[in-house]
Parts: sequence; structure tokens; C-alpha cells
Amino acid sequence: MISLAVIGATGAVGRECLALLDRTSSPLERVVPVASAHSAGLDLGPELGLSLPLDPVTTLTELDPESLDAAILCAGAEVSQSEAGRLAAAGVLVVDNSSAFRMRGDVPLVVPEVNPHALAERPASNLVSSPNCSTIQLVRVLAPLHALAGLEEVVLSTYQAASGGGLRGLAELAEASADFLADPKSPQEEPGRFGQPLSFNLVPEIGRTDDTGFTHEERKLTAEPRKILGLPQLRISATAVRVPVFHCHSEAVRVRLREAVSAVEVEDALAVVPGLKVYRRSDPAPAYPMPRSACVDDEDRAMVHVGRIRVDPDDPQALWLWIVADNLWVGAALNTVRTVELAVRYGWLNGGTTPR
Repeated sequence: MISLAVIGATGAVGRECLALLDRTSSPLERVVPVASAHSAGLDLGPELGLSLPLDPVTTLTELDPESLDAAILCAGAEVSQSEAGRLAAAGVLVVDNSSAFRMRGDVPLVVPEVNPHALAERPASNLVSSPNCSTIQLVRVLAPLHALAGLEEVVLSTYQAASGGGLRGLAELAEASADFLADPKSPQEEPGRFGQPLSFNLVPEIGRTDDTGFTHEERKLTAEPRKILGLPQLRISATAVRVPVFHCHSEAVRVRLREAVSAVEVEDALAVVPGLKVYRRSDPAPAYPMPRSACVDDEDRAMVHVGRIRVDPDDPQALWLWIVADNLWVGAALNTVRTVELAVRYGWLNGGTTPR
């Protein structure tokens, strides 16, 4: 039986982790939600409708690593950098949602549907990273395309929802949008969670900009897929844009393959991949996914939605795709929970058996 902590449990991703753990098949003996002192003592079970063996909320100061088998960290890179090492040194398997350790050579960067072999053995570091939210939905489509015809180059633009900025980002977008609709001549909101006002706006800058003009988010979208797919020389470039949408990230992706393929061949190849929902051109309109329709129910929230699959008329080896996924589930909570489940199945986390 497993004792597991969720650090950042009252945040947007933490709450989703608890909800998903409530339905996991992993043998959980105890789940410890960890948050700030302001939330200490709260019973999140009734509030979130959970039947987990859930402790009252505690703080990092009070958390005893010796009592844990695993911990999911979803409180940001700063907390991960200060706490993950302490937990890992105590023998706790740490599955981290932040960017703190993703490119470390001794830390597996895992998307269970793409590179489960990365967890065949327990990492000596006791650290496992979950990729950037936009990376996860991207590689879940790139992997079967690489198997089909080989990847040569990827160019993409992301359209990232306000929920990527957590509960604060969602609140800012809701409040500023309501204020503007009530009085379009009202003063524009002050820059907040997203650096620039987001309501009725697009912000083509997510994270710090380096001396090349690319942002931290765009650099992650370049480096992480190479590591996950085992393609260190893959040519990949991105533009990351924050959009005034509450939930679900979208991506316009151009992929150049080593071989020419038809749109139907691509649709067929993706349609048999578990966890992908393919929208064919022959489907009734609208034959493409959208953020509002991609997070209607739990089944859709757990899927990566792919549509507008078309071959470039000027290059038969290149194709365009439109990819949509719930960034809080597919891009964060679901990936980390499935990573814990994968460790259990491989048999080296308490309570699991080695898969055949």
C-alpha cells in the first residue's frame, strides 16, 4: 500500500490530481494534501467529493518524508527546487510537474503513453519529471507520426489557456472580462499573472525572453520533445501565445516527415492510438476540435484531440495538424497520476507487480 503526498493540493493542478487519484487503481493507503499554512487543517474530501483515504491539509514544514512512498509536486519550480531534493533523499519517489529538473540527465522526463520504458527501473535520483503541458499533447501526436514515417522537422504555435496560470490566472481573466463587458470604456486592467492584460487580447510571450528573442516556454517546447522521443537532433521551433480562453491548450503544428503520406493515412494511423481522438475531414461539421468541446466531460478531458489534418500542397512530406487538450488533465494532473501508476505496474513502488 502506498502513502502519497500531493504538494500544492489546493491549486488548480493539485485539485485535479486529488480528483484523479480518487479513481486510480493504485493501492493508496494514505494521501496527504500539502498547501500553505492558510489552508492547514482543511478537510478537502467533502469539498471535492472524494472518497480517498485523505489526511487534513498539512504544510511542508509539518510533512514527514519518512512516512511517504511518493509525492506529486505541483506547486511550481521554486518549491520543487527547495523541497524535491529533501524528499528524494529520504527515499520518496518525487513526480514533479515543474520545469525544475526536466533536462537533468539523471531525471526521466515521462509521458506514459509515449516513453513508459523510461521508468522500467527506479531512477537513482528518486526524481521523475512531468513535461510542460503543451509538450505532452504535442508528443502524444508526434510519437505515432514518427513511427509512421519518421520525423524531420516540427514547427508549431501554441494557443495556451488562462488555466495555465493557475487559479489566479483564471480569476484575472474572468474578472477583467466581466469588467470590460460591463463598461468597454473602463480602464484596461493592470498587467498581472500573464505580464500583459489577457481579456480580449493575445499575449505572444510566455515566460522570460532570452537573448535570441525566444521565451522560456518556447525553449521548453524545443528541448523536451527531443528528450522524450529520443531524437536529440530533431529540428523543432515554437511560438507560444497566451489566449483569453479558460481551459484547454491548442496547437497549430507543421510536421515534415521522411516519407510522403496522405491525410487519410495519417488519420488512420492516429485513430488507432489509445487516448487520441481524431476528427476526420469526412466527419460531419465541425470536423475539428475546439477548447469548449474538448473539455465537456471526463472522457474528453482525458483525450488528446487532433483534427484539420492536411498535407501541404507544396510539399507532400509535410502536413499540418490542429491539436487540442485539457492542459489541467492531459497536460498536468493526468500525466503525473499515470506516472505514479506506471511505477506501480513496473513493481518498484510499494504495492505493485512487475508487468508481463
